[in-house]
Amino acid sequence: MKIKLGNLVLDRWVDGDGDGNTLTSAVDGSTVAAITSDGLDFKDILNHARTVGGSNLRKYTFHERGEMLKALAKYLNEHKKEFYPLSTQTGATRSDSWVDIDGGISTMFVFSSKGRREMPNDKVYLDGPPEQLSKNGTFAAQHIFTPKLGAAVHINAFNFPCWGMLEKLAPTLLAGVPAIVKPASSTAYLTELMVRRIIESGILPDGALQLICGSVGDLFDHLTCQDTIAFTGSKNTAEFLQQHPKVISESVAFTAETDSLNSSILGPDAVPGTPEFDLYIKEVVHEMTSKAGQKCTAIRRIIAPSAITAEVIDALSTALGKIRVGHPGNKDVDMGALASQGQRDEVRDRVAELSQQADLVFGGSDDFDVVGADAKKGAFFMPTLLHCEKPLTSTAVHSVEAFGPVSTVLPYDNLDEAIELSCMGEGSLVSSIFTNDNAIARELVLGTAAYHGRMLVINRHCAAESTGHGSPLPHLVHGGPGRAGGGEEMGGVRGVLHYMQRTAIQGSPQTLAAIGNRWVRGADENDPGVHPFRKTFEQLAIGDTLITKSREVTLDDIEHFAEFTGDNFYAHMDEEAAAKNPFFDGRVAHGYLIVSFAAGLFVDPDFGPVLANYGLDDLRFAQPVNHGDVLKVRLTCKQKTLRPDKGYGEVRWDTEVTNQDDDIVAQYDVLTMVATDEHWASVSA
Repeated sequence: MKIKLGNLVLDRWVDGDGDGNTLTSAVDGSTVAAITSDGLDFKDILNHARTVGGSNLRKYTFHERGEMLKALAKYLNEHKKEFYPLSTQTGATRSDSWVDIDGGISTMFVFSSKGRREMPNDKVYLDGPPEQLSKNGTFAAQHIFTPKLGAAVHINAFNFPCWGMLEKLAPTLLAGVPAIVKPASSTAYLTELMVRRIIESGILPDGALQLICGSVGDLFDHLTCQDTIAFTGSKNTAEFLQQHPKVISESVAFTAETDSLNSSILGPDAVPGTPEFDLYIKEVVHEMTSKAGQKCTAIRRIIAPSAITAEVIDALSTALGKIRVGHPGNKDVDMGALASQGQRDEVRDRVAELSQQADLVFGGSDDFDVVGADAKKGAFFMPTLLHCEKPLTSTAVHSVEAFGPVSTVLPYDNLDEAIELSCMGEGSLVSSIFTNDNAIARELVLGTAAYHGRMLVINRHCAAESTGHGSPLPHLVHGGPGRAGGGEEMGGVRGVLHYMQRTAIQGSPQTLAAIGNRWVRGADENDPGVHPFRKTFEQLAIGDTLITKSREVTLDDIEHFAEFTGDNFYAHMDEEAAAKNPFFDGRVAHGYLIVSFAAGLFVDPDFGPVLANYGLDDLRFAQPVNHGDVLKVRLTCKQKTLRPDKGYGEVRWDTEVTNQDDDIVAQYDVLTMVATDEHWASVSA
C-alpha cells in the first residue's frame, strides 16, 4: 500500500482526495509514497496563515523569533539521523545529504544568530539613521521595516528538499511572517518528514507553517499585495507564475531563483603545474558530480585558456574516469542517481542538444558501471564532458542546461573573450575565477560581476578554507540577474527584510523616537534624577540625559597626552607646521584626547549597574579643539536591547561633545552593558 503524504493545513494533517500520483525511488524505481493536494481549500489556507500565523508571530520580537529558530535547529539536529535513509531514496550520497540536511539546519542557526545579534529586541527594524528635514530639527523622518501582513508562499525545487525549505523558512519566520511551503513533488517525501518533526517539536506558534504536498490549486487566485512568493525551479515555470493576473494586479513580491548556466574561469596564469590549475580541476569535477550535478549553482561552462584546453580536457577526463557511480548508500560510491528517471531522460535530451554545437569528449554513454544497483531500474547518468571549439559563435552552450553531471569546456584567447563568454550565460547565480594574479582577478570581476549574483575567487592562499563554488551561504545573497531569476535570497538580514515592508515615517523627533524605540536628536531629554549610570536596565528610559560640567583643554594637556601615548603628530606638537594645514589655525588637541576627556566628564566612577563599555560607533570629529577651548558633554540614553538570558541589556548612548560656543566638536555612540534589576540585586546585596 502506498503511503500518502500529508498536507499540513490549518494546524492539522490532512490527506488530499484520491489516490494521488506515485513517487518512486531514484535508486531502484520502487514506490516511496503517493502525493496529492486535491480537495484542499487554498483560500482558507492563505487566510489561516494571515489571521492566525501572522498574528501569532508578530507578538514576538526579532530576538524571541531568533530563539525559536535556534530551538528548532537544535531539535532537528537531534533527529537528523532519521532523515538520512530517506534522503538516499532521492539519489543523494551521504555527502550530498549532509549538504541538504545539516546544511539546512546550519542555515537556521545562522539566521537565529543574525537576528539576535544584528537586529533589535523589538518588533520594528530601523533602516539607517534619521533624516533631518527641517532647519530647526522639529521635522524629521525615519525609514522602518515592519512584517508584511500576508503569507510567504515558498515553492521549492526537487534537488534540496531540506535545505531548500529551511533557507527560505528561517528568514521568513524571523521577519514575523507565516510560511506556506510547497515542495517539488518528486522528493516531497523527505520535506514532509522534516515538517512533521518541526510541528511535533511544538516550538512554532499556530499558523506559522503550513505544507502543501502536490499542486497549489487556485492558491494564486487569492493572493494580495501583502503576500510574498519565493520560487526555486525552472525559468519557464517562474515566468508562467509571474504572469498570473493576481501577481500582476496586486504587485505581489516575487523572488525567483531559476536556471543558471554558471561559469568558472581558469586564469591564463593558472597553467598545468600550478596549484590553481589543480584546484580548478578538482573543483570542476566536484561541482559536476556533487548531487549528480543537480545543483542550481553547478559549473556548466568551463572557461579555460585556448593554449591549455587540451590539458584541461585531459585532466578532467582522467578525474571523471575515477568517479564511481552507483547506489548512494554504498560508502564506495562517489555519485548517486538523478532524482527520477524522468529527470534522467531530460538530461539525455539536453546533452543531445548540446552535442549539435559541442563535441562529446567524455561520458555520454548509457553503458557504464553502476556500483551496487541496477542501472535500468535507477536514474543513473554517467558524468559527461563536452568541448565547444568556437563558443563565441555558438548558442546552445550558453542557453541549454543539462541539469545533471554535465559541463562544457569553452576556450578563450584573451581576457576580453573570457569576460564575453562569462556574460553570454545571460545571468547566473555564481561564477568563480581561479588565478593567483590579483590584477587578472580584478579585471575579470569588474568585467563580469553585473551578470552574476555571487563571485568566488580562488587561489593557493584561500583554497583550504574556501566553501567552494557551489555553496550558497546564509550570510551572502543567493540569487542572480537575468536567466538566474533576478531575485535574492538569504544574505543575512537582507533576506529577512525581503518579507517586510519598508516605510518612510515623517514627524517630530519625539514621535519618531516613540515609534522606533530609539532616541532621535531633537526629541525630549529626560532628567533622570540621578546619574544615569546609577540606573539598572529596566530603570533607564529612552531620552534620559546627563549634561556634564565643563573642562578646559590646556596646552599642558595636549603635550602630556602626546608624551603619554607617543602620538606626536605635527598638528598637535608643531605650531608652525599645524598652521600650514588648511583645517587648523595652530596646534590642536588629539581627537582621542577629546574622547578621553569626555569620558572623564560623564562616567560615574562608583560600582554600579553599568558593567562594561564595549565600544564606540560612528565617531566623528566635527571641528578642531584648540588649547583654551572648554568642553562639555551631553549623554543621552538612545536605545536599549535586553539580553534576558544574560542578566544585562545593551544600552546605546548618544554622545555629543561641544565647546564654549556650543559648537559640536565630536559626536558618537557609546555602547555599554547594563545590569538588569535581578542581576544587580544579586551582585549588590
